[in-house]
Amino acid sequence: MDRDLQGYGPKPPHPHWPNNAKIAVSFVINYEEGAEYTLLNGDSHSETYLSEIVGGQPRHGARNPNIESEYEYGSRAGIWRLLRVFEKSDVNGTVYGVGKALQVNPRVAEVCGNMGWEVASHGWRWIDYADVPEVEEREHIVQCIELSLEQTGRAPTGWYIGRLSARSQALVYEIYKERGLELVWMADSYADDLPYYQPLPRKQGAMGEGEQQALLILPYSLDCNDFKYLMPHNWSSPDDFYNYLVAAFDELYAEGVGGSPKMMSIGLHARISGRPGRMGAVRRFVEYVAKHEGAWVATREEIARHWLRVHPYRTDG
Repeated sequence: MDRDLQGYGPKPPHPHWPNNAKIAVSFVINYEEGAEYTLLNGDSHSETYLSEIVGGQPRHGARNPNIESEYEYGSRAGIWRLLRVFEKSDVNGTVYGVGKALQVNPRVAEVCGNMGWEVASHGWRWIDYADVPEVEEREHIVQCIELSLEQTGRAPTGWYIGRLSARSQALVYEIYKERGLELVWMADSYADDLPYYQPLPRKQGAMGEGEQQALLILPYSLDCNDFKYLMPHNWSSPDDFYNYLVAAFDELYAEGVGGSPKMMSIGLHARISGRPGRMGAVRRFVEYVAKHEGAWVATREEIARHWLRVHPYRTDG
């Protein structure tokens, strides 16, 4: 797939957010607990990524109880603490749900659905798919679809795989097309502050008139993301995270006031921001956003469907 280094250029399209909103805000909770690398899941080594033990090495052929219990914190306590904050503020967002994690703790999808949150797919396992055989990755995508049908009554309309392979997006699209399912958005990109269309590979372009010919990409964020608490030389306190979120929001809000509204994504994790010492930063930022007139807080599906309606894909650019 070719890279697009030009994008919208100096004059991006006006999104015309509902009610003339100055910014679209997307809160995302990554729910991965129970789907990480562990011998219990048939892996050869333990997880090392995004834990409090920064720089820890994997244990090959053995479990790591410390890492496992960190992830368990997210599923046992962190996810519910995060959701309570949003429920109290009557704010909805999107859960990036890893299939295996939702399978072993089905109450998460149930509660999120009852709260009006979108349950999107985050792949079947919280692993790096770069070296996973295609046939296995295909099976995992199908498992995600089937689990979502079982838990929510429909296939996920949005995907963020995270640690994806070069073929992941095309595989998701292909499987959805084969099954006659609706794929609305994908988020494995950090390339813009607005949604954009990513043309499908040429081999998938021979479709009938009126059919979707490109993936709608809702770019995600690795800068407005709590995972940086667990990276060297990044967030060292909740104030760091909160102040950065406010700075990003203020800049984008000002652009919206100036006639060029954008989208802001905030990435959270149950085992990270769900900790008591970090929860206040999330609560304060949710309250900060609520004080601003014209801040549209929405699920990613709501943002995507708005974009599809206002800015449908055009083959002539």
